Amino acid sequence: MRNEESKPKVFSREQARVKAESYCAYQERSQYEIRNKLYEWGLHQKDVEEIITELIGENFLNEERFAMAYTSGKFRIKGWGKIKIKQGLKLKGIPDKMIQKALKAIDEEDYLKQLMYILEKKSNSVPEKDPFRRRYLLTRFAAGKGYEQDLISDILINNKL
Repeated sequence: MRNEESKPKVFSREQARVKAESYCAYQERSQYEIRNKLYEWGLHQKDVEEIITELIGENFLNEERFAMAYTSGKFRIKGWGKIKIKQGLKLKGIPDKMIQKALKAIDEEDYLKQLMYILEKKSNSVPEKDPFRRRYLLTRFAAGKGYEQDLISDILINNKL
């Protein structure tokens, strides 16, 4: 263990810009994430805003591209529903219009198939025998994943899970 406190490293404006380019090239980022990272690296507001403008100009940073990548990834990989994805995008500072556009990119058929898949998978692992309690547990699980209540109910009723 160290006796001295570990202080975050402070970068010069140019070092931070190069590091931010690398940070953006590795994975899509939102302006909110980059802004926080630049402040974390000890930059002042003027430098932060200039670097963000440069990153946008050089196409390292693109909010729409980020929203689409985030939506696609969370839906396909994590199995999240639209409600949870929307909340995540809002936390990243994405404007509502871009959020709506990104959510519309999810194919409705794939969305319903994904919901059906997670409900069937969870249904197999729920030991509850009481049908009302079972339906409640499955509904709560799917709602926690960010799916809409009416879709969950329709699938549970129509498929007798």
